[in-house]
Amino acid sequence: ARRCASPAGDKMAGADGDDSLYPIAVLIDELRNEDVQLRLNSIKKLSTIALALGVERTRTELLPFLTDTIYDEDEVLLALAEQLGNFTMLVGGPEYVHCLLPPLESLATVEETVVRDKAVESLRKISHEHSPVDLEVHFEPLVKRLASGDWFTSRTSACGLFSVCYPRVSSTVKAEIRQHFRNLCSDDTPMVRRAAASKLGEFAKVLELEYVKSDIISLFTALASDEQDSVRLLAVEACVSIATLLPQEDLETLVMPTLRQAAEDKSWRVRYMVADKFSELQKAVGPEITKNDLVPAFQNLLKDCEAEVRAAAANKVKEFCENLPEDSRETIIMTHILPCVKCPEVRLNIISNLDCVNEVIGIRQLSQSLLPAIVELAEDAKWRVRLAIIEYMPLLAGQLGVEFFDEKLNSLCMAWLVDHVYAIREAATCNLTKLVEKFGAEWAQNTIVPKVLGMANDPNYLHRMTTLFCINALSEACGQEITTKHMLPVVLKMSNDQVANVRFNVAKSLQKIGPVLDSNCLQAEVKPVLEKLAADQDIDVKYFAQEAVSVLALA
Repeated sequence: ARRCASPAGDKMAGADGDDSLYPIAVLIDELRNEDVQLRLNSIKKLSTIALALGVERTRTELLPFLTDTIYDEDEVLLALAEQLGNFTMLVGGPEYVHCLLPPLESLATVEETVVRDKAVESLRKISHEHSPVDLEVHFEPLVKRLASGDWFTSRTSACGLFSVCYPRVSSTVKAEIRQHFRNLCSDDTPMVRRAAASKLGEFAKVLELEYVKSDIISLFTALASDEQDSVRLLAVEACVSIATLLPQEDLETLVMPTLRQAAEDKSWRVRYMVADKFSELQKAVGPEITKNDLVPAFQNLLKDCEAEVRAAAANKVKEFCENLPEDSRETIIMTHILPCVKCPEVRLNIISNLDCVNEVIGIRQLSQSLLPAIVELAEDAKWRVRLAIIEYMPLLAGQLGVEFFDEKLNSLCMAWLVDHVYAIREAATCNLTKLVEKFGAEWAQNTIVPKVLGMANDPNYLHRMTTLFCINALSEACGQEITTKHMLPVVLKMSNDQVANVRFNVAKSLQKIGPVLDSNCLQAEVKPVLEKLAADQDIDVKYFAQEAVSVLALA
């Protein structure tokens, strides 16, 4: 059997014939049971066992038993690693917290990553409960053992423990910790270097500034040039923390060369990480370096050959522009950022944040720079791009004003109504309603309604149906007069259409616009047409006409 018995376990299971400890014996048996679920349940009840045993027997019997039997399924070990992080009071408080180190040390070396991570989390938690003396006597030697372990698993776990013990130990021990961290940053195993890179920023925060400059910068430079891209991208993440710790005058020489190199890395994953962290980097390095260094880097990321990198940079456009120094903000946006707006995802991002960008540089300049981009997107071959730009039209309309809209964008809105993709025609119809709400019924009557009604004579029946869909959407926004005078006659005329689909949509439209019309009009004009459609040869036309009669109470 792979379960490992221990004398401590036997003694506990026997429990000296004391009936009050019988449940403990049962739980210990469960810990040895072949059934994983029973063992898992038992681990989850560990605090109950510890409470019943009392602090002394927990220290002398339960913990040795657990340490000896760490050969189990990952889910059981994960539960154990989590439980032990909350065990301080159950072993007698901070004075005895070091008793929890042996089982957690074993768990920090197992093969399964989630178990190791949980053990490290619990070790970090209980490190704060050690006195400075206990930290040096018990905790720091554990960190050293892990850091110099034969298996990479123990060395990766050590990376997460340096920062929690460093601030509270003597200067001699601090020097040893720094040396161990340096060794792990150049470990032969990529997984260890990756773990060290992921903790570099955190470790830098607890170091004295002189050691940040002498140790951390050289480690950062080395990790950022590592042969593995998974290590390099983690070094980018550390760059944010390191930059915030250094005085401004040191940034240019110590950090920027490495950051420039990362922004042009041959791996798209590293460039993606630079793009993703761009706003944080911008705040960390300050306005001058942003102007001289980050602006060109950001331009390149917006034009990157990989779509994922461009998208990540596009998501930072708004924040990047907002955080630019005010005296040069407009110039940078106009001369450096907007000209990069060549890729659909970047353009869409700028357009979606138009209100913010508009506040920064003014609508006239913006409209001239963005208009070609908007037009191109509106006619993009990918229908999802066209759909996205339609959704921004009401925002554009509000920002650009009615004159500019009529001159430059109105024709686009009408073209979408006859797009070959239904989702675009549907979105274009909703878009018209929002525009009418923004610009008013009179604007609709002069600009939109004539064009929509003109489509009623289109040879393509799908376009004729779009006329009906637009009327349905616009009738309420346009009001009774425009609906009765201009739209209703067209709908009634279309009841004679050759295509049944159009005729039954006439019935549906009459039902939809009915509430906007007055009762005389309903009786005199709508009712006869619906009665005629209710006698149509087509079953669907009949059905929808009868439904409209019933809903409008015209029977």
